[in-house]
Amino acid sequence: MNRISNRQTALKPQDLMVVLKLFVLSGKSTTYSELGETLGMSPSEVHASVGRATSSHLMSIRDERPVVVKAALAEFLLHGAKYAFPVTLGSPTRGVPTGYAAAPLVARISQPNELPPVWPDPHGERRGIAFYPLYPTAPFAAKKDHALYELLALFDALRGGAARERQLATQLVSERLS
Repeated sequence: MNRISNRQTALKPQDLMVVLKLFVLSGKSTTYSELGETLGMSPSEVHASVGRATSSHLMSIRDERPVVVKAALAEFLLHGAKYAFPVTLGSPTRGVPTGYAAAPLVARISQPNELPPVWPDPHGERRGIAFYPLYPTAPFAAKKDHALYELLALFDALRGGAARERQLATQLVSERLS
């Protein structure tokens, strides 16, 4: 029997994390090793993510450096990523706040009668409903970079929030990517 291989490129969750981190860096020079260290990934994982993100037109390569294509990233975050990376919820746990329970939405939305969404983390400061992160190392990376944390939390609001949360997250993501 002939084996048929699929040559279709597909984005992985870590690819979006790499793109968001590079967006936060705003063109500052960095290496795959440095990116991997801050994201909790290996340099080879980061390199592969850049390749897939480039094939997907979320990034381009200029002067041998990956550059985020802001318009494509905005379109993907606002209209497609929640379908590519659907929410997975779990049971109550300790973790790191996300979605409406994290900055910048926490200052605008209050849900006092329900457990907030949290990325499961044994060292997390809040108890809430497990909202599994885009990639397992997201809590680690978020603790090292507040701007990345905010973008990941906004993305979680886009993909799993109620209508008002999604509306505010859409506005804030659009402002950041314009």
